[in-house]
Amino acid sequence: MNRERPPAILLMGATATGKSGLAEELAAHLSCEIVSVDSALVYRGMDIGTAKPSAEVRARVPHHLIDICDPSTSYSAARFRDDARAAIDAIVARGRVPLLVGGTMLYFRSLLRGLSDMPAADPKVRAELEREAAEHGWGELHRRLASVDSEAARRIHPNDPQRIQRALEVYCLSGRPLTELQRSVADTALPVRPFSIEIRFENRELLHRRIAARFHEMMQSGFLEEVARLRARDDLHPEVPAMRAVGYRQLWGHLDGLYAFQDAVSKGIYATRQLAKRQLTWLRSERPAATFEAADPRIVIKILKFLKGNSI
Repeated sequence: MNRERPPAILLMGATATGKSGLAEELAAHLSCEIVSVDSALVYRGMDIGTAKPSAEVRARVPHHLIDICDPSTSYSAARFRDDARAAIDAIVARGRVPLLVGGTMLYFRSLLRGLSDMPAADPKVRAELEREAAEHGWGELHRRLASVDSEAARRIHPNDPQRIQRALEVYCLSGRPLTELQRSVADTALPVRPFSIEIRFENRELLHRRIAARFHEMMQSGFLEEVARLRARDDLHPEVPAMRAVGYRQLWGHLDGLYAFQDAVSKGIYATRQLAKRQLTWLRSERPAATFEAADPRIVIKILKFLKGNSI
């Protein structure tokens, strides 16, 4: 049955591994349309800090799930799953190959494994958890999470407030641990044959240097001014999910006078490195079909050979 399904390419990797540029090169050789798998690229007005593909690139190759909602709204894995499946169906109907590209591993997992029936976000519960975090610190809430869902607490870093909040919210609303609900995922098989590819720097120091270089390039391109424009809006604040994206949160803190400019840049680079570390941890559990060295000058040729060998 699987063999009868049309193919789809899933290009995964940590931040700053060059996935977007590689996807554009692959699309030039294959009949592809790109589906973004990135929790920040969905937001309009967040262009520089997300390394969003330019209008010129998007004119050359069709892109989906970019600039589809306002930063004041929340975008969930469940909504991504529905939006991505609709995009995949439309691409396949056009006789083209979906090329899913990004680093939001929860989104990839929602497509590959489905999602459990989670309770919807509750503003009152979230507000109460944020109040408690402001009073006692996220470390205390992480310890509380460990008492009701030890597995989730081991998986979620104590400095990841968004995921701590969601795990506690789920428990408050359902009375069941997040981990238990995640195990009850229904079968939601994709209508395509997914070929997952990971792009990785074996030299971790090289990845760290690329992260720092890219962050400085973003700063030179007007990243601080972009955050200032967002901060000037009445409907945005640091706890809005979109503003928790790496880089945005740290520069917002600088504009609020919490720390000096150079400290904000250093914090942004460090936060990006921590994001990459979490992404790599997820990727180890996902076990992609093939892994390629990001620094290899022949990477495009090798990936195309792999895909050809799988009849893509």
